[in-house]
Amino acid sequence: MNTRWRRLTAAGAAAGILTGICAPGAQAQPGDTQSATAANGIAGPPGVGKDPDGSVPPEGSDDWTCQPAAAHPRPVVLVHGTWGNQNDWNVLAPQLKTEGYCVFSLNYGRDTASVLGALPGMYGVGDIRRSAEELAAFVDRVRAATHSAKVDLVGHSQGALMSRHYLRFAGGADKVDHLISLAGTNHGSTMRGVAGRIPSGSADSAFSAGLTEIAGTAATQQLVGSDYLRDINAAGDTDPGITYTVIASTHDDASTPPEATFLQTGPGATVDNVWVQDFCATDTFEHAVLPQSPTVAYIIKKALDPDYTGTACP
Repeated sequence: MNTRWRRLTAAGAAAGILTGICAPGAQAQPGDTQSATAANGIAGPPGVGKDPDGSVPPEGSDDWTCQPAAAHPRPVVLVHGTWGNQNDWNVLAPQLKTEGYCVFSLNYGRDTASVLGALPGMYGVGDIRRSAEELAAFVDRVRAATHSAKVDLVGHSQGALMSRHYLRFAGGADKVDHLISLAGTNHGSTMRGVAGRIPSGSADSAFSAGLTEIAGTAATQQLVGSDYLRDINAAGDTDPGITYTVIASTHDDASTPPEATFLQTGPGATVDNVWVQDFCATDTFEHAVLPQSPTVAYIIKKALDPDYTGTACP
C-alpha cells in the first residue's frame, strides 16, 4: 500500500468514523438506541461544527464565587473529550451543582490545523501534552478561586487520558484527589476496527499523517499502538495517592475494545473499574452521549460521595 493510498485510507476512515459528529448533539433517552446513535453522529451527513459551540458554560458550571461546603469539600472539574467542548456536560453539570458541588468546566485543545479542528466548537483536537498544560492552568485557577488544596476530575474519553497526563507529567498528582474516567481512551482506540485493517498496524506513519490532517493530533495519539500511549503508560497506569473510578460501557463504540479503558492498580493508588451495565443492564448510551446517561450520573455521584443515594437505573 503506497503512501498516497494510506493517506486516502486514513481520510476515508476518519470521515466514516466522524460522519455527523460535528452535528448538533441530541439528548438520548434511557434505552433509546436510535437517539443515542443519532447523537453520536453515526447516521446523517457531516455538520458544520459543534452546537452548542462551548462558548457558554453549562448551567451551574464556572461560578467563580462558589466556595465548597463541608459535605463536598473539593471542586469538581469536568473535562470533555475529542471533538467536544464544555457543553458536553450540559446534563451532568447542573445535577452536580444541585447536589451542592462547586462545578467547573473548560474548553481545551483548540487547534485549527486539521479539517475537524477548524470547525466551530470543536476542541480536544491538539496535542494532548499541550492540552494537559491548559488543564493545569485551569485547575490552578479553580483552586485559587475556591481556596481548595485539591480538586476532583471527571474526564470523558480523551478527557480522562489527558487528565492522566496532567497527573503524571504536569504537576497534577499533588492537586487532585480523585479522577473519574468515563470511557477514557486509556489504552487507545482501535477506531472501530479500522486500525486493525491497516497492513502495517495502527502506528503506520502514513496512515497517522493522513488521520492527523483530517481529525487532529489528539486523534492520532489515541490510536492503539501510538508512541504517545506507550509513553504515558510506560510507568504503569496509575500515580500514587490518586483514587480512580473507571467507567466502561458495553455499548462504547469509540474507546474500543471497551474493557481497554480499565486501569491496573499501581503502588499507592486505588482503582475501581466498573461497567455501566452492572448498574443498569438496559443502558444503551453510546460513547459520545455517555455524559448524558442517568446511570453514568449515578455512578459519578456515588464515586464522589459514597453516601449518595439515588436511582442507578431509572
